[in-house]
Amino acid sequence: MIDRPDLAIGRALLEVLEPFIHHLVEQGLSKRTFNRRIDNLWVLGGEIITKANSDPALREQSARVLILDSVDDEGGPLLSGGADPDDQESFDRTCRKLYGYLKSFA
Repeated sequence: MIDRPDLAIGRALLEVLEPFIHHLVEQGLSKRTFNRRIDNLWVLGGEIITKANSDPALREQSARVLILDSVDDEGGPLLSGGADPDDQESFDRTCRKLYGYLKSFA
């Protein structure tokens, strides 16, 4: 968290992501896979908050829109800091699953 507005966006993102997290629990994933998905969702939230800090107008958009503008059927944004290709692929896999989940309830 950089400042209070980050906390507000983080909470709004969590409200959108919480049903997906419950969906992941219901899938009976291994503990390792589940934890990797949760870690990737945490990273996605950080990437969205970083983007909102660079463009304050994004703070006016809903959390759902911010997420759907960040993920698609190909994955998520490129991770900042030059992530390892395996980490990027894992992140993209989670983002694709999230995108499919959100689109199924559009």
